[in-house]
Amino acid sequence: MIVSANPTPELLEFDSLLKSTVAELNSQSGSSKQKINDLSGIKLEQYTADIMKSHAIGTPFENSILCTLKQDFPDIVAKKLYGVEVKTTIKNHWKTTGNSVLESSRLPGVERIFILFGKLADPVEFRYRPYEDCLAEVVVTHSPRYLIDMNLKPQHTIFDRINIPYDDLRKLKNPIKEITNYYKKGLKKGDELWWLDQTEPPSSNIIIKIWSNLTLKGKKEIIAKAFTYFPELLSNSNDKFSRLAVWLITTQGIVCPNLRDVFTSGGTIDVITANRIYYKTPRILYNLFKQIDNIKNILIDTPSEELSEYWNIKTTENKKLNDWQKLIFKELTNLKGISQNDKLDFVKELW
Repeated sequence: MIVSANPTPELLEFDSLLKSTVAELNSQSGSSKQKINDLSGIKLEQYTADIMKSHAIGTPFENSILCTLKQDFPDIVAKKLYGVEVKTTIKNHWKTTGNSVLESSRLPGVERIFILFGKLADPVEFRYRPYEDCLAEVVVTHSPRYLIDMNLKPQHTIFDRINIPYDDLRKLKNPIKEITNYYKKGLKKGDELWWLDQTEPPSSNIIIKIWSNLTLKGKKEIIAKAFTYFPELLSNSNDKFSRLAVWLITTQGIVCPNLRDVFTSGGTIDVITANRIYYKTPRILYNLFKQIDNIKNILIDTPSEELSEYWNIKTTENKKLNDWQKLIFKELTNLKGISQNDKLDFVKELW
């Protein structure tokens, strides 16, 4: 794996400094086990920095080591160039959740970062590795974060699998997009990611809302978005509500136990348009017709790149309105309860 490298020999000296620091931590974990076990989080960060300071005397890093602020990444810096991110676990393994993929809190100028990991379960042990060498996966808490695995084999990092070096990925304007594209390749039909590269961010609420508790206005907005983003709702497929169900919970924080009824309940109905009456029309077409003004606005406001993700086709700003019509008619082909000619006329009248 290619990473940025400081052109001076200081990198080898910093590695040596970390090696001696970890050796002392391991030595103390045998002689002062309780003291080590009492160290966690910020306490261990400062304790580690103090050991590093004492071992840095007489090296290029003397008087240059300090702990950063709580929200900064990494936890410790040396000469404003090298960093140490301190992680611990009280379980008997070498994995933990790491930092955000976006690295928005990374301190400017820090070129190389190492993980110093303390396993505080018996037997207590400390290890260190280059940061990028132990990032195995991307997992999601409130945002995409790296999964740290100190036992990860060489060339098995997430960066090896997506074929983008860590230092290249972290400098991208939108690194999450590259990771999203990688994970999407392995999705099964109907599956979605918890996090998507969208203009509208995923729901960050800790409250999960029940459909029946939404206001009438809120329900209409969701229904209009559903028809816009998921044309398959008009199809005759048994799983036509699957993607919508996933989208509702992951991006809107909404659970709807009776999702099918929201769109189809009520049997058939006569749909009266400006030009004619469509007798005994499936209820879902009536619901579509009632939302068409909202749907047009959503189509106009939603970037074509995002619509391409939803529709699984390439669309553009100039084509997206016509593309939506084509998708709707395509999905209506096998819908029962209305003739093919009526379907074509109905879709034309939507505009």
